[in-house]
Amino acid sequence: MEQTLLLNASYEPLKIVHWQKAITLLCQGKVEVIDHYDREIRAVTFSIKLPSVIRLLRFVKIKRRFDYVPFSRANIYARDEYECQYCGDAFSTNELTFDHVLPVAQGGRKDWENIVTCCITCNRKKGGRTPAEAGMSLRRMPRRPASAPAIRITIGLRNAPESWRDYLYWNVELDDT
Repeated sequence: MEQTLLLNASYEPLKIVHWQKAITLLCQGKVEVIDHYDREIRAVTFSIKLPSVIRLLRFVKIKRRFDYVPFSRANIYARDEYECQYCGDAFSTNELTFDHVLPVAQGGRKDWENIVTCCITCNRKKGGRTPAEAGMSLRRMPRRPASAPAIRITIGLRNAPESWRDYLYWNVELDDT
């Protein structure tokens, strides 16, 4: 079944909700329907067009922590600029892995200060040793990033309903026509 784009009162996209949640919010008087699909939802006493885009009637303040960066493979690669921290060469994500500077077998942890981006060749060369034991050196010491790295995220806009496109403007490429 179709999903519904939920907008803040300011028309800022908040999230995608199931159509059932959209109908519930509508019946509670918390949202207005901005656009709808061609399909109808039928109940015993009434029918309603399935909402495609809904907007909250009251503004919801979103708490965003700009200093918090989730620990993930993608963020490690972005922090290290997609470069192997041993040989310094740049790679695509499918040619990269991450490496524990202090191996887990020697007490190394899985955190920002012990994980670096590494190419497969250097990772195999280093093995389960420290960089010093393997005769290798780090280009720069790993550390927790102060802010989120700029990563382009796409949400599959090509598959998004046409009615959502006006509200997802930062991901839309303009046509020359």
